[in-house]
Amino acid sequence: MPMRQRHITDRLLLRSRLIGALRAFFEAADYLEVETPIRIPAPAPEAHIDPEPAGDQFLQTSPELCMKRLLAAGYPRLYQICRCFRRGERGRRHLPEFTLLEWYSAHRDYRDMMTQTEALIKHAAQALEYGKLAFQGQTIDLEKPFQRMTVDEAFQTYTDTTAEKALARGSFDEIIGITIEPHLGWERPLFLYDYPAECAALARLKPDRPDRAERFELYIGGIELCNGFSELNDAEEQRRRFKAELDTRQKAGRPATPLPERFLEALDQMPPATGNALGVDRLVMLFADTLTIDDVTAFVPEEL
Repeated sequence: MPMRQRHITDRLLLRSRLIGALRAFFEAADYLEVETPIRIPAPAPEAHIDPEPAGDQFLQTSPELCMKRLLAAGYPRLYQICRCFRRGERGRRHLPEFTLLEWYSAHRDYRDMMTQTEALIKHAAQALEYGKLAFQGQTIDLEKPFQRMTVDEAFQTYTDTTAEKALARGSFDEIIGITIEPHLGWERPLFLYDYPAECAALARLKPDRPDRAERFELYIGGIELCNGFSELNDAEEQRRRFKAELDTRQKAGRPATPLPERFLEALDQMPPATGNALGVDRLVMLFADTLTIDDVTAFVPEEL
């Protein structure tokens, strides 16, 4: 057995136990586990995510489109643990092939999803017998209520600018990743929510503030763990947003992708819903007390 694989045996056991705990949580909540195709004709167009071509189709960047079609077909609670692919993503926290937990619930919104996500993390911690998480020399309390902070509050607290000014300069993602993110979720896990509308191509906008989207991310120990929101179910508006994402891709010289027409055809039949996508590898990293995704993965691309 290669040296690296011997080194991570305990972490692979931890990973297996964690995935078992995640499944147990959803089974107890009466969610249907589904499997949807990994190879699809058209992914959701996203300005900064490149799908991996697979013949004349693409490997999924997430199972979102197919799972929402199942919501539209009448399945009210769905979850899936699957492999996803994003071209060119490689780093300490990124792999071009990774494991994603994605789930959806009809007739709920992003605030409900934040509450459920908190319950999920606490369930996993209890299953692994973690009351407090020892991570990078600090202790993170997983038992107390998780903190919540709006994006506007985060910019006020940790920067000398605003979200609007950052968007205008094209530096919003950089400021979130470099200036804000490292501070989040060290005392307790923290939900960062109410993102600018420009940063949420598939999320519903807030009725009382249409310049903000009902989107959140969960941070633990400075690591972004998941991305959830109230789902947009207006096909005309979704088509407009997809075209805007494709225009941004074209201006940046990124390859074009087709529109997911069958998804758009089904979207008007989808009920109000909320969904979330959680990086399983990153969750294992937290419980394993490591900053490197390679440490919780059986094989990395360089070994294949």
